[in-house]
Amino acid sequence: MKIVRLAVCAGGLALGACSLFRPTPVAPPPVVQAPPPAPVLPKPVATHRSEVAPNNDIVGYVQKTTIGKEDTLPDIARRFDVGYEEMVTANPGIDPWLPGVGREVVVPTQFILPAAPHEGVVVNVAAMRIFYYPPHKKGEPQIVYTHPIGIGKVGWKTPEGSTKIVSRQKDPVWVVPKSVRDEHAEDGEKLPAQVPAGPDNPLGQYMFRLGWPSYLIHGTNKPYGVGMRSSHGCMRLYPEDIAVFFDLIPIGTKVTVVNQPYLFGWRDGTLYLQAYSVMEDDSRDWSKKRKQLLAKLLNPKLQKHIAEHDNEINWQRVGDLAHAPRAVPVPVTGTLGGIDEVIDKSLLVDNALPEGSNWDGKSGLLVDEKTFKELVGGRAEAPAVQPQAAAN
Repeated sequence: MKIVRLAVCAGGLALGACSLFRPTPVAPPPVVQAPPPAPVLPKPVATHRSEVAPNNDIVGYVQKTTIGKEDTLPDIARRFDVGYEEMVTANPGIDPWLPGVGREVVVPTQFILPAAPHEGVVVNVAAMRIFYYPPHKKGEPQIVYTHPIGIGKVGWKTPEGSTKIVSRQKDPVWVVPKSVRDEHAEDGEKLPAQVPAGPDNPLGQYMFRLGWPSYLIHGTNKPYGVGMRSSHGCMRLYPEDIAVFFDLIPIGTKVTVVNQPYLFGWRDGTLYLQAYSVMEDDSRDWSKKRKQLLAKLLNPKLQKHIAEHDNEINWQRVGDLAHAPRAVPVPVTGTLGGIDEVIDKSLLVDNALPEGSNWDGKSGLLVDEKTFKELVGGRAEAPAVQPQAAAN
């Protein structure tokens, strides 16, 4: 009997031991839902060439894009063929050098055409932008090309008025004016009397000589000076843009330079205003005589049209835009919303080189902040030229 009891006990112990080593059931892991795929943004399309629709004064469209890991506002500007000041004006309060990865920024690629004849080259220094209207036959659409430019800094203003292109040259030599050499000498920099063609030449690879002997339209070896007031009066373009213009614009083309910080234009029966900052050396008293000065800027047809719709214009919105320019066309008649609605409804696009761009997206990519600040100060940039420069 004892043996039987031990066997039973042993059997019971064996069963207990087995239960100790049996794995405890584990609940299945929760089902993790895969995150939704990121939306596929439309690819941007270059906005430097447009057809001018009948009775419309606006070309292009406003865009937004998202800041990438290494992007600065100058990077976005170069990629989308806009200038530094345009990007800064369209995005107030954003640090140009640390805009913030993932932040949406406005790309101001919609333009009200300047109040000037749609003929030849038209430059609006206030917008730091050049427009070219190639000749076209009756019945054919009017085409306009537009690019950002750099212009003369304070004390070296780009002149206003009319002239023409008298010659053009590839790989120009820069004959440095004595006034420019003296200015740099005051800062301890010695400039040579001539700078040969090549990567160190501030004129870049292409130039147009104007009927104004000391002023040129040219490229640059420092692309981030485009869209700023940092030259000695010349108008400079991104290297890729001047290269296209060099083959496109013939000698003898009329050049008209205007200073229009406020641009009115019609589109689909609605009046828009595009406001830029008034240049600090603009002698006109915009703070007290804005409405009268605006009237003087408009062509007669637009003056008449606005006079007929004066009571429909939201002058409060006009005043708000004048005091806080955003470089974006905003409706000032009708029931459409203001700047916030324009931006909210603008197209969000992929942060990529636009299809049809003049740039390859690789050359002249980045400068350091110190060099950039020198450009802003106007010390390291290009020049007005002496008349003989175009002959070299």
